[in-house]
Amino acid sequence: MIELLGCRKTYPGQAGRPPTLALDSVDLTIRASEFVCVLGPSGCGKTTLLKIVAGLLPVDQGEVRIDGRLVTGTGPDRAFVFQNFALLPWADVVTNIAFGLELRGTAKSEREQRAHALIEAVGLEGFERHYPRQLSGGMQQRVGLARALAVDPQILLMDEPFGSVDAQTRRLLQTDLLALLDRSPKTVLFVTHSVAEAVRLSDRVVLMTPRPGRVHAIVEVGLPRPRPDNLDHFPRYSELKEYLWQQLRDMQQ
Repeated sequence: MIELLGCRKTYPGQAGRPPTLALDSVDLTIRASEFVCVLGPSGCGKTTLLKIVAGLLPVDQGEVRIDGRLVTGTGPDRAFVFQNFALLPWADVVTNIAFGLELRGTAKSEREQRAHALIEAVGLEGFERHYPRQLSGGMQQRVGLARALAVDPQILLMDEPFGSVDAQTRRLLQTDLLALLDRSPKTVLFVTHSVAEAVRLSDRVVLMTPRPGRVHAIVEVGLPRPRPDNLDHFPRYSELKEYLWQQLRDMQQ
């Protein structure tokens, strides 16, 4: 379980500008094996929130706890998936996927075995020795997802991971992610700008206010799992998309 208790984060001003209050009084609880999407206007602190849970940024006020333990830095229970892939350009697919295991001192045979299993799981067979420059954006993001899963974290922190690929690839990656989580459940905190993506993937949607980011609403999705590929015939899907869009629009007017 992830708990954010009264979290506040301010960035110092640059070039004589005043400080920026990014997050203020954020309280949020995420249950084990729950998929939670964070949705909100640009600049509302979504990525800041994710980095705080990851232990990459400290809070100025409040605290973050995972299973009751205070978060004071990064840890092996969490893995981060970035929007820009963040792959090692000089390393092939196997080496990129196994990189986190290598940092943890895992034997080469074991980490390559794990990498090959994940290559199959994310549909990259035949590309084991390709380099990032030889892969499409969607394939690169599959490598990034496999790399995060290779270390078998309890928690996946995903910062708009599908935001830089085309709509068709994005849909395929969403389907792949859900299938992987059906096989190996994780607690997921997923930042997105897409209302449809948030509803399609999550158990709950956390709607943030414009900066400073606060929790405006938490919405239960209530759609069946495993998620059908086509949700358009579920009235709840359309209703939630419209409700969340109206909330976002009203907050920014």
